[in-house]
Amino acid sequence: MKRFRRYIVAGILVWLPLGLTILLLKFAIGLMDRSLLLVPERFRPEALLGFPIPGLGALLTVLLLLLTGVLAANFVGRAFMGGWESLMDRIPVVRSIYSAAKNFAEIVFSDSSNAFKKVLLVEYPRKGIYSLAFQTSSQLGEVQGRTGEEVVGCFVPTTPNPTSGFIIIVPKKDVTTLDMEVDEALKMIISLGVVVPRWRADPTGELPFEETSEKGSEPISANATED
Repeated sequence: MKRFRRYIVAGILVWLPLGLTILLLKFAIGLMDRSLLLVPERFRPEALLGFPIPGLGALLTVLLLLLTGVLAANFVGRAFMGGWESLMDRIPVVRSIYSAAKNFAEIVFSDSSNAFKKVLLVEYPRKGIYSLAFQTSSQLGEVQGRTGEEVVGCFVPTTPNPTSGFIIIVPKKDVTTLDMEVDEALKMIISLGVVVPRWRADPTGELPFEETSEKGSEPISANATED
């Protein structure tokens, strides 16, 4: 019975990730294929070839993003984006949603920002209990000034949905920077801690430097003073 159960679990571990990957890819491609609605109906594959081409919308989406990026990066595009953002700022409800989405996108996708580039280990929700967190900011202005010490902004995600969580302000001296990458931390969070990234620590890196005496009976510390 145990062997039967082991085989069933092994089969699930093979097919479940594969099935989820296929479903997510199918959903993403189907969502991007909706960009074909921008193309006049007589020029769509259904009208020209008589059948749809899966993935063509994904290619069109990439081309649209590339073209938008090229236009936004030059002088004319920056002027247009400035006018567009000014228009968004004048609409009461849209203003708050647009500005929040824009700031979040700049933080996550900008190479110049340090946000979400470091995985931290913090004692949360109480001392002695540790949680994974992502550094969001190290320049906190008034918060840092009023606390009187160097603090770090941290985002503690929830599991298995890491898009929600808590913002906490932690003294920098109480934060431990981990070696794991952001995607590895996300895998650990989404999997409820089941998928743990490998860590090759050097066990000798933190050991005190010691020398043995000629007899080899007792270690002699390097900081020991000579008689």
